[in-house]
Amino acid sequence: MRHDQLAALLHELASMPGETEWVEFKVNNWAPEDIGEYLSAIANSAALHGKNKGYIVWGVADKTHALVGTTFKPRCEKVGNEELENWLAIQLAPRIDFRIHEFQAAGKEFVIFSVPRATHTPVQFKGTEFIRSGSYKKKLKEFPEKERSLWALFAKQPFEKGLAFEGAGADDVLAMLDYPAYLEMSRQNLPENRSAILKRLVSERFIVARTTDRYDITNLGAILFAKSLDAFEHLARKALRIVVYKGVNRIETLREQVVTKGYASGFEAAIEFINSQLPQNEAVGQALRKEVRMFPEVAVRELVANALIHQEFHITGTGPMVELFSDRIEISNPGVPLIDTLRFIDEPPRSRNEDLAAVMRRMQICEERGSGIDKVVFSVEMFQLPAPDFRVSPGHTIAVLFGPRKFADMDKADRIRACYQHAGLLVVSGKQMTNATLRKRLGISDKNYPIASRIIRDTIEAGLIKPHGQASESKKDAKYVPFWA
Repeated sequence: MRHDQLAALLHELASMPGETEWVEFKVNNWAPEDIGEYLSAIANSAALHGKNKGYIVWGVADKTHALVGTTFKPRCEKVGNEELENWLAIQLAPRIDFRIHEFQAAGKEFVIFSVPRATHTPVQFKGTEFIRSGSYKKKLKEFPEKERSLWALFAKQPFEKGLAFEGAGADDVLAMLDYPAYLEMSRQNLPENRSAILKRLVSERFIVARTTDRYDITNLGAILFAKSLDAFEHLARKALRIVVYKGVNRIETLREQVVTKGYASGFEAAIEFINSQLPQNEAVGQALRKEVRMFPEVAVRELVANALIHQEFHITGTGPMVELFSDRIEISNPGVPLIDTLRFIDEPPRSRNEDLAAVMRRMQICEERGSGIDKVVFSVEMFQLPAPDFRVSPGHTIAVLFGPRKFADMDKADRIRACYQHAGLLVVSGKQMTNATLRKRLGISDKNYPIASRIIRDTIEAGLIKPHGQASESKKDAKYVPFWA
């Protein structure tokens, strides 16, 4: 935060009529254990009171709120041999991205700890959850009604409605959000004045009017149209990271790009950079030669968009990532999917971030509900690539696109996955898989139909497909559908 913003925040907090449950005033007391407990209490109380952040302020008298200044220098203090800030961070669970601001105002020194609200679980310090009750810091378990209310809030508070920046002036809003990109992508003309632009942003819930000349920027507005996500403290780590490696592992990095623009305004640039790093193959047709990317762009676009939309924003310290290897692309996002990865083809997606998904679809960044993964699988089949792999690792969802691979080089798991996805793609298109369609999908010659039969049998044994129609049908004409059809 800029110095003028910190000074304005200090005066705003000090002008409150009494000490609130999401603000704590101190002068010089900085006992490490006490600060840690207050971080837990303020984070939980801020959530309970519907605040995006809480604050611990040094340099303000507790009773009178007089601006008296402080001698506390948090970045100079240590606990044992460890810096205070790091010591506090590792004692909190889940970790919260609290920020320390040291500044001068009226010739005096002040310190503000900006404490983000608890989001999906109460914040603990050394294994204990704290809460504010009036001006007192207490253990949360002593107040079961507050604990129940807190959990109820976690269940219904969507990320998009949270605040990324509070109390911004009109000029700050227009400087921090890429409103020209929003107007262009939504096919709107530029309004005739600043007030009209701000009204548009309010109507989209990108900002919330606070006073006549102050606004709060929502997470929705910032994550979609930030000119730089670095300007929003708790969103900076959510920027899309693209890493290009040499070879098939992560030993040597060739280049790395962090897309600091908002997801909507920066999407095309991100896709363009990814495509520029992909290997090309030369295709010849109708006496013309052209360079063709190793991976279908529609698949890359859809999987990157899915990673942005369906991530769990409340998981801190990590964000969406695209990793390019010589033989594959891995696209990952924080959070496990809300539906089984085996049902990505047929079930409409369920998103934790419905408002974000709706805007991304309206801006035509991703496909309409339920059609995206179908297009990924279809385009992969058209390129005769191995079937994509959708994985869940602890805390993350990963989609893998594989480069060209001969059938002989595919292992049993590759072949079963291709068979299952091929059957699913046909069913959602109103058709059924046969030995012949699978041979075409995998490039197996007609004379080698027993190989396709073996793959079908293995996929049935894996519980992923089943016969369709009359049991008396010959193997040649037999039809197969996914287990869920």
